[in-house]
Amino acid sequence: MLLSMASNQQTRPGIGALAKDSARDRIGVVMGEVGGRVQIRPIGGGTEWDAMPDNVVTPTAREELSARLAIGNRNSRNGL
Repeated sequence: MLLSMASNQQTRPGIGALAKDSARDRIGVVMGEVGGRVQIRPIGGGTEWDAMPDNVVTPTAREELSARLAIGNRNSRNGL
């Protein structure tokens, strides 16, 4: 168990990077860390949520593309 936690700390996305909260199956941007939790904001903006560090991973290329495409489509529908 200790080995997997150390491994995740090395590969966990840093501030400003895209991240996936595997517990919620959501992708967002890492905003910081407070009280032992990672704060993540949705890609298109909105309210941050807290994630446990062990649940924060780098999204796959497919997950990242899908999330960015969804934001682009939403912006297009809203005339942005």
